[in-house]
Amino acid sequence: MSKSQPLVSFIISVYNDEKRVSAALQSIVLQSYKNLEIRIVDDASTDNTLPIIQSFAKEYKNIYVYKNSENIGLTKSLNLLAPKTKGEYIARQDSDDISNPLRTEKQINAIFKYNLDFCTTRAVINNTNKTIPGKSFYIPKKLLIKYKNPFIHGSLLINKKVFKEIGLYDERFYFSQDYKLMIDLINKGYKFKIINEILYTLNFSDNISLNFKDQQNYYANCARNGINPKLKV
Repeated sequence: MSKSQPLVSFIISVYNDEKRVSAALQSIVLQSYKNLEIRIVDDASTDNTLPIIQSFAKEYKNIYVYKNSENIGLTKSLNLLAPKTKGEYIARQDSDDISNPLRTEKQINAIFKYNLDFCTTRAVINNTNKTIPGKSFYIPKKLLIKYKNPFIHGSLLINKKVFKEIGLYDERFYFSQDYKLMIDLINKGYKFKIINEILYTLNFSDNISLNFKDQQNYYANCARNGINPKLKV
């Protein structure tokens, strides 16, 4: 492939998501950008998640499946996957979300056009017409991140070298690891952009953010204020 078409490695951690993981994987398989791989880890699911993702790996040679012997959570699972990737860029995807077919192509184009270290996109909440970020999209991100996370984590595409330089995800953060990562990236001065297009669909029902709202808020507050979390999960 040419320099403008580097290998992109998607990393996904999934836990008990048998009803939605197929659609998530299918949305990556159908990307217009073809030079990609998918590395997905089953975080000790107790439903049919593992055989579902294994069936995808049998059909598509660029999908690699791993299994945790015990449930270790999103942060550590993603950090286990990242060193296994072969791509120059790492892309995130949540197991209950959907990527627009043009997502990867447009993000890679933006990376090269603007010489970015990482980028994300805007998203729409499934079964609604609500776009996020909404009005906050127009607020300077270096200001906004002091109060909330302005980035859609599942739409992240980042240079692997930058991801390694920043130390991957901070494993002290069982939740809100994305907020902590973005704060670290911005504080270190890495160049970024949020693409002003809806290239990702978010699931907002029966997800981590809703099911563990109090824990999410605690860890987010720690990230916001530079505090080492002490909450046991």
